[in-house]
Formats: sequence, structure tokens, C-alpha cells
Amino acid sequence: MELRGARVLVTGATGGIGQALATAFAARGADVVLTGRRADVLKELADGIGARATTLTADLTDREAPLRLVEEAGDIDVLVANAALPASGLLADYSVAEIDRALDVNLRAPIVMAKAAAERMTARRRGHLVFISSLSGKAASGRAALYNATKFGMRGFALAMREDMREHNVGVSTVFPGFIRDAGMFAEAEVTLPRGVGTRSPRDVARATVRAVEKNIAEVDVAPLALRVGALIAGAAPAMAAAFQRRAGGDRVVRDLAARQRHKR
Repeated sequence: MELRGARVLVTGATGGIGQALATAFAARGADVVLTGRRADVLKELADGIGARATTLTADLTDREAPLRLVEEAGDIDVLVANAALPASGLLADYSVAEIDRALDVNLRAPIVMAKAAAERMTARRRGHLVFISSLSGKAASGRAALYNATKFGMRGFALAMREDMREHNVGVSTVFPGFIRDAGMFAEAEVTLPRGVGTRSPRDVARATVRAVEKNIAEVDVAPLALRVGALIAGAAPAMAAAFQRRAGGDRVVRDLAARQRHKR
């Protein structure tokens, strides 16, 4: 897809990864619609990007917000569903209201927005849907059942939508970041990784996302080789992958991540 002159809606633009996404699409000549809950952060980002950026404040925990947001954004050519809530920890530690909130933002909102955007894209026979997921959507881990559920669900939805949209000339891609430094849920939790486990940057995620849209790539992993191979093994042999993850110290990482996220809830 040619991005110059395209209209791109980026959710979760107030976060570091969302800001990198918006900047990368604008650099390719796209007009970006920035959305998030914090109007002041959106304005600062839009001012930095310039005339190609507009803002729409939205809180995706509001069940009416996804449809309203797509309507207000107008005829978008690319939807980048990036907004997400952290949801690590034991399921027993979550109230039903907190479960609903994570499901609404991480899974329901992208699905509803994709439905609304795809209807317009189909009519124009032009468009692309992008879902920013996580390697947690390919490899399950203990103390992350709720988060894994939302990301596994997103992957299944996106793959099926890709097939459904193929005849309408609308692309669908999913991006799977691993551990991202400097921004995002992992960076905000300030968890120390085991020795040898590598990270990627928000700019790496943004570059991979732009490439996925321009080349209509179904899935892109943004992680070092070892993590990508681990995710591949997890899909074929989940029990073996879980045992290896425990021995490598992954259990401690998830435990620490859940503790930090619980403290901020």
C-alpha cells in the first residue's frame, strides 16, 4: 500500500510505541489521526509532527468509544490498533470488572474498530488493518492468562480477517513485539531480564509496522532471534516451551512484571 497521502488512525498514541508509530507513518507522507486518553500528550505529539497530524481524545474503556472514534476519524486508509492495557498476574487477582476492562481495551475495541473501518475500506477497495499484538499472542506464560487470552484472540481474529478481506483488496497485518526497551508495558514496569535476553526499541516496532502495511505482510515479529524461535517452538510444543521458559528465568520475569502492574492498577 502506498502511504503517501494515506489517512492513518493510530490508537494508544500517548504511549511511547504509539508515538513512534505516528512519527514513522507521518515520515512516509501519511496524514495521522492520533488518539488516546491524554489530550495534552496528543497535542505535544501532533505539534512535533506538524500539519500532517490531528488528534482525537478517546477512552477505549468506554464501550461506545470505538465506533465513535472511527466515525469521527472519517475515511481512514489504515487502522493501527495499538492501545492496550497491561494484564499480567494470576486471574484470581483480578476482579470481574478488571477482567472486562482488559478484554474491552485489548480485544473488543480492536475488533469493533476493525468492523467499522473495514466496511468503509471494502466499499473503496482500499485499506489496511494493523494490530499491534505481542509475542504473548504466540507463546503463553504463567501469571499472564488474561493478557495471553487477549493477544491470542487478536492473532486469531486478524488471521481470519486477512482471509475475509483478501477479495476486497484490504490488507491485514499483526505485529508481535517482544521485550521493548524505553517505552511500553515492559519498560514501564522496570523489570530486569535474564542475562542474554535481548530487546528491541519502539522505533523497531514502528519500522516493522510500516513495512507490514506497505508489503501487506500477515505477521511480523519484532524481537531477537532467540525469542522468535522460542515463540515458534511454543506454537508447536507449548509444554516444552513452558518448561524451558521456567528454567531460563522467565517465570521470575513474569512474576515481577505482574507485581509491578498490580501496584499501578
